[in-house]
Amino acid sequence: MMTDLAKLLWRNEDGQDIAEYAVMLAVILVIVIGTIRLIGGNANNVFSSVASSISQ
Repeated sequence: MMTDLAKLLWRNEDGQDIAEYAVMLAVILVIVIGTIRLIGGNANNVFSSVASSISQ
């Protein structure tokens, strides 16, 4: 009985799609957050430089 259930769950691939999408979403979020953090500091420096050159 338990081996039949284990075989059925092993062959059933419905749940794998959700897990794959969750991993893909997590990777994309890490990349986006890392990019925003990296560009955020540089963008602040650029805007400050432009603002100071305009005010002079």
